[in-house]
Amino acid sequence: MNFIILFRVRFVFLLVTSTILTYSVQAQPKTVTILHTNDIHASFVPHEAFWIRGNSKPLVGGFNELAFAIDSICRLKPYTILIDDGDVMTGNPITEYIYQGAEGGALFEMMNRIGYDAWTQGNHDFDISVANLRQLTSITKFPTISANILDTLNRFPVNNKEYIILERNGLKIGIIGVISKDFYSLVNQNSQVGIKILPPIETVKRIADQLNPKVDILIALTHQGVEDDSILAMNVRDLDVIVGGHSHTRLRQPKVINGVIIVQAGSNCENLGVLDLTIENKKVNNYTGSLHQLWYNSDRPKTSLSLFIDSIKSKIDQDYAEIIGTLKTDWERGRGGESGIGNFIADAQREKAGADVGFMNSAGIRKDLASGPITKKDLFEILPFRNILTTFELTGRQVRTIVEFYIMQRSSIQTSGIKCEWRKGANGQIEFLSFLINGAPLDENRVYHGAANDYMMGEAKKYLGIDTPRLMYLNKTVLSVVEEKIRSMKEITSSIDQRIKNVQ
Repeated sequence: MNFIILFRVRFVFLLVTSTILTYSVQAQPKTVTILHTNDIHASFVPHEAFWIRGNSKPLVGGFNELAFAIDSICRLKPYTILIDDGDVMTGNPITEYIYQGAEGGALFEMMNRIGYDAWTQGNHDFDISVANLRQLTSITKFPTISANILDTLNRFPVNNKEYIILERNGLKIGIIGVISKDFYSLVNQNSQVGIKILPPIETVKRIADQLNPKVDILIALTHQGVEDDSILAMNVRDLDVIVGGHSHTRLRQPKVINGVIIVQAGSNCENLGVLDLTIENKKVNNYTGSLHQLWYNSDRPKTSLSLFIDSIKSKIDQDYAEIIGTLKTDWERGRGGESGIGNFIADAQREKAGADVGFMNSAGIRKDLASGPITKKDLFEILPFRNILTTFELTGRQVRTIVEFYIMQRSSIQTSGIKCEWRKGANGQIEFLSFLINGAPLDENRVYHGAANDYMMGEAKKYLGIDTPRLMYLNKTVLSVVEEKIRSMKEITSSIDQRIKNVQ
């Protein structure tokens, strides 16, 4: 009897001790560091810090500086995760070079060597084609996470997964990836074929419910912008962190919405985001977040990565160094409205197509250029997208509607072939004092021919305020058309002509 009692006492003691020890181990705070990039846009080499005043601007960014920063942080903080939020592609001629069967594949080989743990696709990663993106994801040694990208048969079309679970410092970390709900208005029509996008909020909710019991913290890796990230945080209660991209927002300090920590690191590989988390009992009880500016340092020792970068850069410099013309006045995009560079590009499209009117979406012009020589590389960085020139028919009444939409909605477009003066009447309606198409008065009953890129015309409602007309695709990219015009003119002087002028 005494033996049985003693056994029971010892069993209860061991059970209680084990429970206390287990609880103390679980309750002990643990740390993990999230390193994050987004919207790299093929910026694998340093570029000028355009925001610095003065003629001599320091260099910033590039994959070599990124790698040194990551290595330095990992020496101090061994429990790290390195993730990217998409739009690795588009912005530099490296995306034109085939590596391991994919255009732009060298970028992802560089990311392999840097040591990424995961990424999610952005809209510009679809720019070349779905097939090319699929090949890019076969190059990566890290998983592609996109829960809401499916094909029409509900399969994952670009080697993507809904989520992954990583382990660091004894913690299980769930990561869910999603792309913007606006995919169809962000991606050219050829790259949309066969792709289905699920609603991000509902998708994250569903997977969060599934993962929450299995993980210590839950991260959403998104490419949709800070505004939509905030909405996601308000609607999914189980998330701990949102690591975002798409809006190119430099969140120098994390934003907290509904208890969810939101971070984003700007764009063009200029910053590395660093988020330190302390987790206790499956909750983040402390955090610090910052951006590490990637200033170029010419004294870095050579590595296998830097040698690989140098070899690709040398090839591009050689192939794209050709001077194709001389710019006599600066090309500046301005802050919306008409610009000299926009006028030139819209004119080039209209002239090549033999059209009456031409249009260009301002956001498709990606770089300013100071007066001086124009190289092939300069032009590529101004127009990095593979947009195709299209022609279409418009009635005179539609042309008038487009200009009214431009005025009322402040639509971000550039025009060609249109010259008009307007004012607002007493009733607030637009009154045209003159309206000319190539010097002749607008005839609302006439059929005019228009020219613009295929992406813009796929979103004609957004940019022009009309339904997308039937398009005829020409065997020319906007880039090639503009290059042809530069070469033929040799010296370029662009100006703001006040093509749509308010005379109040």
